[in-house]
Amino acid sequence: MQSDVNKSASPSSNKPFLTRRIDSFFATITDVASFNARFFRELVLPPYEFKEIVRQCYEVGYRSLLLISVTGFITGIVFTNQSRPSLAEFGATSWLPKLIAIAIIRALGPLVTALIAAGKVGSSIGAELGSMNVTEQIDAMEVSGTDPFKFLVVSRVIATSFTIPLLTMYTIFVALIGAYINVNVNEQTSFPSFIQEVFGAITYLDIFASVIKSFVFGYTIGMVGCYKGYHSSKGTEGVGKAANSSVVTAMFLVFMEELLSLQIVSALRAS
Repeated sequence: MQSDVNKSASPSSNKPFLTRRIDSFFATITDVASFNARFFRELVLPPYEFKEIVRQCYEVGYRSLLLISVTGFITGIVFTNQSRPSLAEFGATSWLPKLIAIAIIRALGPLVTALIAAGKVGSSIGAELGSMNVTEQIDAMEVSGTDPFKFLVVSRVIATSFTIPLLTMYTIFVALIGAYINVNVNEQTSFPSFIQEVFGAITYLDIFASVIKSFVFGYTIGMVGCYKGYHSSKGTEGVGKAANSSVVTAMFLVFMEELLSLQIVSALRAS
């Protein structure tokens, strides 16, 4: 009798392991799609949490500025040092500013910014919302009449979506400054000549693609952090898992989006 009850209570336990994993995967995909659909629905419906959006932009942008500055500056110097020997073999060190501009503006700037933001901002969002979920603060907001999804999720995703592109432009600027210092010390290239070479190597498509990529990266980082934190398991261990999973998942998706965007931009450039 007891065995019959157990079998009826957990029919999924009799399924093969692979089948259970497939069912879990598609259930997660459905849940993520529903979470994204709810975001766009709440995005256009009042009330609008402007103060919280501004506060989150400050948290995402200003508090990441120092780390972004150091990382961008080092990226420009390191990439220039690594590229110089290869060009020197062909006597083409004069092409160094063009190579730097193409690499930083097309790929390194958006990607480095997104990875830094995924590690700092994504983990922070996942841990913060996970902690609020564990301590039942989200339930308390619902009881008090505040829409927790709009206040916590929508504001953070908007902030990351619009702040990451600004940080990307700043990273590109700082990286180019670092690259110029390196080039000036080694090749004695003047600043006007360096800038002329840089802007002569890029197009409007390169700038537009970097901005759009950064916007998508920001949306992904914010959405992943909010989803992982909002659906974290109870207990302190769940908070740690939410923060860690936010970083890993966001970084993986950023690389996949970078690969996809590369194919799209290459097709546009060839057409």
